[in-house]
Amino acid sequence: MPITPGMPLPAALIPDCTAEDAHRAAYKRAKADSSIFVCITRQGVHWSVVLDVISRPLVTGEAIKFLRSAVEELVATGAAAGGANFSAEYILIRQIGSEKQAREIAAAFHAAIYGLQQLQVAVPCRAHGRGPERPTLS
Repeated sequence: MPITPGMPLPAALIPDCTAEDAHRAAYKRAKADSSIFVCITRQGVHWSVVLDVISRPLVTGEAIKFLRSAVEELVATGAAAGGANFSAEYILIRQIGSEKQAREIAAAFHAAIYGLQQLQVAVPCRAHGRGPERPTLS
C-alpha cells in the first residue's frame, strides 16, 4: 500500500534525520504536505524521537493527557532514559536504546496522533459545540 501525505508512517519508513540536511528536507516535506512531522535522530549510541504537528491542531485535552501519559511511562520505565519534552504541538523523547525501538515508538506516536485527530473529526464532542458530550474513560 503506498504511503500518501496524511497517513501514519510504518516504523521502517520513519526518516533518520540525524544529518541536519535530512532533518531540514523531511520537515520541509511534512510542512508542504500539511503532515505531522516525525523523525528519529542519533546522538552517540542513543536515539531520539521527534514529532511536530507543525500548524495542525493536535487533539482534545483528554487526548493530550493520554499522549503525555504514554511519554511519561516511557521515561518512568527507562525506555527514554534522557527524558522528554512534551507540548500540544511538539514531542521529543530522548535517549532511546536502539534505532529499532526509536522507530517503533515514533511510528506508534505518529499513528496515535493521526488516529486521535481522525476520531475527533468523526466523533466531535459537545464541549466544542459539535455533538453530544462524551464521557471520559478512566
